Amino acid sequence: MSPASGERAAGASGWQAGARAGASAPAWALLGAVVLLGLVSDLASKWLAFGKVAGSPVAVLRSDVLAAQRAGVPIQALVPTHAPVRVVPGLLDLTLVLNPGAVFGVGAGRRVLFVAFTALAVSGALALFARGTGPRDRWTHVGLGLVVAGGLGNLYDRVVYACVRDFIHPLPKVRFPWGLDPLGNGGEVWPYVSNVADLHLLVGVGILVVVLGRSGGGRALAGTPEGAGAGAAEAAASGPGA
Repeated sequence: MSPASGERAAGASGWQAGARAGASAPAWALLGAVVLLGLVSDLASKWLAFGKVAGSPVAVLRSDVLAAQRAGVPIQALVPTHAPVRVVPGLLDLTLVLNPGAVFGVGAGRRVLFVAFTALAVSGALALFARGTGPRDRWTHVGLGLVVAGGLGNLYDRVVYACVRDFIHPLPKVRFPWGLDPLGNGGEVWPYVSNVADLHLLVGVGILVVVLGRSGGGRALAGTPEGAGAGAAEAAASGPGA
């Protein structure tokens, strides 16, 4: 490689490393498609579940939820008693639950805090996409899109219904062996009822962890100075002296 061609390659590498997804229409299109599909799948599945699982439609009204909370009545009382729908025996049930907290029911009664936190987290994810990733970091964009979709799905519920509508119960009635009860719930392995938004959040975070792990952390964020430095180092390592 001649010195002149080496300089041109280094310049191109530096431009690619410094590019940001926020300036890329295809990157925005991918993120938007993931967010839209994720949000629609979450809200549609909640609508379908609360319309079918209990045998008759269950209408969740914000005014009823807030009134129950003011009276100290569990909001689950607003859902009629019903038998779970067994999709896969021993693996997956569908049952309707109104969740006043966050994922897995954590922090019940702190709705305003969760609304503010979710809005901040979604804004942070979008800022990370626009300024902290490169146009070709597609898996990172998919992961961020799923996180945003999951956050928006549950944010919608908290704003419109003052609670989150859950209905997915994996591993129903499966218990730890030998009488173990590490979760303090009678030994059930997975006592939590969740929704598609929670699934999007978990999968999105999982994708981000894998991508960052495989890229050595900072190099997945191609738009950052660290990413540019890593790209330049790799270009130098592959030069004539390598």
